[in-house]
Amino acid sequence: MNNLLNIIIVLLVVGWLIGYIGFGTMVGSLIHVLLVLAVIMLVYRLVFGRKSV
Repeated sequence: MNNLLNIIIVLLVVGWLIGYIGFGTMVGSLIHVLLVLAVIMLVYRLVFGRKSV
């Protein structure tokens, strides 16, 4: 689960960068939605990621 979450975060950030650099204003707010999703997943991982057993 942890590796999958890391992969999703990286893909969202890379997708945002490609969209922002490649398409600029053509894509509009979709790029920023990807960034917000990546940040939310990162915060979720930081809060709930590691639990000591």
